[in-house]
Amino acid sequence: MWSCGPLNSTGSLEDQLLCQHFYVVLSVFSLLYLVVGVPIGLGYNALLVLVNLNDQSSMTMPDVYFVNMAVAGLVLSALAPVHLLGPSASGWAPWGFSSEAHITLLVLFNVSSLVTMYSTALLSLDYYIERALPRTYMSSVYNTRHVCGFVWGGALLTSFSSLLFYICSHVAARIVECSKMQDTEAADAIMVFIGYLVPTLAVLYALALISRIRKEDTPLDQDAGRLDPSVHRLLVATVCTQFGLWTPHYLTLLGHTLLALRGKPMDGHHLGILLFAKDLSRFLAFSSSSVMPLLYRYTNRNFPSKLRRLIKKMHCGHQSCSPDQVVVQQVMV
Repeated sequence: MWSCGPLNSTGSLEDQLLCQHFYVVLSVFSLLYLVVGVPIGLGYNALLVLVNLNDQSSMTMPDVYFVNMAVAGLVLSALAPVHLLGPSASGWAPWGFSSEAHITLLVLFNVSSLVTMYSTALLSLDYYIERALPRTYMSSVYNTRHVCGFVWGGALLTSFSSLLFYICSHVAARIVECSKMQDTEAADAIMVFIGYLVPTLAVLYALALISRIRKEDTPLDQDAGRLDPSVHRLLVATVCTQFGLWTPHYLTLLGHTLLALRGKPMDGHHLGILLFAKDLSRFLAFSSSSVMPLLYRYTNRNFPSKLRRLIKKMHCGHQSCSPDQVVVQQVMV
């Protein structure tokens, strides 16, 4: 899928062979993800959204955040074929697109990444609030929905500042005002700081508070209104999965920014390593869109019952089902 162009003219024969082997493996995994992972991501993310929106009365605070991440996952799954097969990554791109389309796709990717990271961080913080003060309604479903709206708005505003740098790097020759904003490294630095460093600090702070409160046995632990214990396992799995899959992407952005600040051109060997790391990190980032709904599906205890209610509603339509029909449909499910 990708090629070893930077090493063809400067690298040694061994480096070229090693690069080709790495890219063959990466291409196989990328094609496998496009054939299997993208349909799973689109299907399960859409199912997650439909199941929870169909039964909004039973939604909890974590469900709202996972619906938010599922919407971002739908965007990432839709963008994956364009990014992984497009001219920015592929050596034999089946199609090409203009710089304006490239910027649009990049902004959509950045918005989805910001929504994913901040939803994970806010889920950790709200889980601590719910554990510490389960009856305060500070982390209620109503408040969480508004928070998720602000997350999307903040992601769009953050991406707008990066959008200016990307646009100016393409049209600086025509617009004088862009003469000092020609570096895409500034946009990458913004994304690393706001999109990764801030959520990471928030998650570490929340996990530290959660670990401390779990060591203390308080009467609030017996409260009937507290979250299901399985939510803690889901939270830990979500944090580890999301940050494990997105950290390489932000590290490559940071590495690209630091190398650009040196002001020295890179040789073919180091450039090839950087491009391979960028391609691999992009693949891992896109794979999160199919991993997270599967994780939610098999970790959340309430999802199967919600899915059965949705299927029953689809079978019955607007008419009420008789008890016999309900039993038959549950057996079929």
